[in-house]
Amino acid sequence: MIKNVFELIQENTCDFIGKDILQKKLARGIPLRIKAGVDPTAPDLHLGHTVLLNKLRQLQELGHEIIFLIGDFTALIGDPTGKNSTRPPLTLEAVKTNAMTYQTQFQKILDPKKTQLRFNSQWLEPLSANELIQIAGRYTVAQMLERSDFNQRYRQHTPISIHEFLYPLLQGYDSVMLEADIEIGGTDQLFNLLVGRELQKQMSMEPQVVMTVPLLEGLDGIQKMSKSLNNYISLQEEPFPMFSKLMSISDTLMWRYFELLSANIASQQLQEMQYKAKAGQHNPRDYKVELALELTRRYHGAQAAQASLAEFENRFRYKKVPTDVPEIIVTIEGGKLPIANVLQQAGLTLSTSEALRLIHSGAVWIDGVKIKDKQHQILIDTHHLYRVGKKRFARIRLRSSNA
Repeated sequence: MIKNVFELIQENTCDFIGKDILQKKLARGIPLRIKAGVDPTAPDLHLGHTVLLNKLRQLQELGHEIIFLIGDFTALIGDPTGKNSTRPPLTLEAVKTNAMTYQTQFQKILDPKKTQLRFNSQWLEPLSANELIQIAGRYTVAQMLERSDFNQRYRQHTPISIHEFLYPLLQGYDSVMLEADIEIGGTDQLFNLLVGRELQKQMSMEPQVVMTVPLLEGLDGIQKMSKSLNNYISLQEEPFPMFSKLMSISDTLMWRYFELLSANIASQQLQEMQYKAKAGQHNPRDYKVELALELTRRYHGAQAAQASLAEFENRFRYKKVPTDVPEIIVTIEGGKLPIANVLQQAGLTLSTSEALRLIHSGAVWIDGVKIKDKQHQILIDTHHLYRVGKKRFARIRLRSSNA
């Protein structure tokens, strides 16, 4: 039985540190305290967060205690992970506002009755200067510089503020205060999670098991999903925009979303779907509809999902679209191309300057959505219906010149 639970726990994880300790913890037959934290740096949780939340839900269903930690204090410092410069601090008012929205959003996935919601300001705010110095004395500058982003900035002579070193220490101290058995985060959080493990050891506690889950790429298919990069789908998103954004992702990115977000598709089934799409036995767009329906249904219900599909089909496929729309392949180097260049290369405009004028006048649509941004980038491996003016239509697919 322990072996089966052990296998379920490590399922779909990347890093898994402390397997021997986990087996001992499971053998005791006592529910484990599993910690996962988010800083309320923006009002919305997004689909990228759900990779972690879905893992927590799985562990919750196994009978373990989930501690969802909102870093309302650490958000004031700002997590330096993956940053090449010091983050501007948030205001206390913004942090409090964002934290309030998180309380309702996590309940879309986790059972609130079985989830312990905590705020780290409870123990970090009262810390005295003496206590903070004692915590800081448990880690060296050399250890901090082992972290790749700190090391890179140090070598490039990019400033690192002292308070940034405090962030991983205080996140680690959260694990001490919560007596966490397991801490889970994204792969970019590995260093911070290991700090918690080290602090627990130093304070004569059984060290937490550290697990990481994959990071979900955003709508651009390149960088991780992030509100600051505007490549995200919010859990607060209305049904139709959520459905439409999922339909806008590239065919390649679709498989990644199936892998990390779908609860209905097993690994072997996903491989079969990919084979059929590649062999031309099944239209990838139909698979994308399946994905968009599943995720919209999960957060808004079956009725809203079906209504979104109907509106999408009506707006983007059937409404005022000729039956003889040409299929055009635009071959490019790189991963994306400005929309003006796409329109010119596809023959929908005579020049990029004409394309820019038409965008400015509101005469360009993609899948029925009016394009207002002249800098709008079209991603490789995407297939959309373009309309210019009243009569110019084309279904355009961007393809790599290396394909």
